[in-house]
Amino acid sequence: MDAEIIAVGSELLLGQIVNTNARYLSEKLALLGVNVFYHTVVGDNESRLLQSIEVAETRSDLIIITGGLGPTKDDLTKEAIATHLQLDLVADRQALETIEAYFESTGREMTANNKKQALVLEGSTVFANLNGMAPGMAVTKNARTYILLPGPPSEMEPMFSQFGTQYLQKVQEAHNPIVSRVLRFFGIGEAELETKIIDLLEQQENPTIAPLAADGEVTLRITAKASHIEEANRLIDATEQQLRQRVGEFFYGYDNTSLLEECYAKLQEKNLTIAAAESLTGGLFQQELTSLQGVSAIFKGGLVTYSNEAKETVLGVKASTISTYGVVSQQCAIEMASCVREKFDTDIGVSFTGVAGPSDLEGKPVGTVFLGFAFRDGSTMVKALHLGTKRTSNRIRSVKHACHFLLKHLA
Repeated sequence: MDAEIIAVGSELLLGQIVNTNARYLSEKLALLGVNVFYHTVVGDNESRLLQSIEVAETRSDLIIITGGLGPTKDDLTKEAIATHLQLDLVADRQALETIEAYFESTGREMTANNKKQALVLEGSTVFANLNGMAPGMAVTKNARTYILLPGPPSEMEPMFSQFGTQYLQKVQEAHNPIVSRVLRFFGIGEAELETKIIDLLEQQENPTIAPLAADGEVTLRITAKASHIEEANRLIDATEQQLRQRVGEFFYGYDNTSLLEECYAKLQEKNLTIAAAESLTGGLFQQELTSLQGVSAIFKGGLVTYSNEAKETVLGVKASTISTYGVVSQQCAIEMASCVREKFDTDIGVSFTGVAGPSDLEGKPVGTVFLGFAFRDGSTMVKALHLGTKRTSNRIRSVKHACHFLLKHLA
């Protein structure tokens, strides 16, 4: 399917908010094998919205519209689509009950215009709004599929994830299924990866291979079209094998996973516990790790020791280590990891020390990082990094490198 995303809202055109919905939907549609060729933004004006829809119909099979489903007069998306497709708007009973229950539970008076949010296109598939009031909906007419979603990302994203993707998968399966698989790589740049697989990229037909660079990572999306899902997966398997033969040493996972999630899963698999001592990352590793459900099974605690004094008095790094080698050193990194492992009595201690930026430190340039690792058997390891000049990126990449190191070490 060829898709177009139309975002409705004058606030988008005025620059008051950013159109993150289009970015989110484009990413999710790509995983479904849907081609997104156009993004359109239109204000709260019915005639201009209708013009945008008519243009979209000349070039797209799938038209997704976000915004304009609320209770106020300028929320006119449903009315415009209903007029254009010559469909009636009818009240969805479940949505209306949800809206009424909300006002009753909050003790607020429900004004008449709130009932407008429960209106849906007659004959459409309704998407329940589990995070708001106005439901979404999808309808296919004249060989085109129209999907209407709420504007707030907190409502739109879970709705599309739970209901929109399933709807589109069914629509595609009615024709020829399109299956996608994302391979994730770390430790290799986009240019180097492309060089290693350039002949496969130049020869691609079905499946197709699409590279995408993220912060310190590269992904390859393999998309296959076939008469049935099993055949599409067989084609993808063969292409994946070719890619893994070339760059398999940098591969770490599939689809929406992350280095942190894969590291967490590996620690669970090995029944190992971990503690962290952070300096330049300022607690980022612990923050990201504790965002994962059930992490208390492997993560016992950690310390953020940003100053030299805190490294000595709180963590227990020897003053002689700091005075002799400095805090930006492999010796300090190893001692930090050993100290935190002992304090929390874990199987592994990991440490982060270095120069995030923007200024040099101890004669070391920005981007100099040392990751320390200490293990219960008394062994220690250190990984030296030479990253870039951007402070935020250096902190993020340091965490990713630590996870990647542990994944490889524990494999």
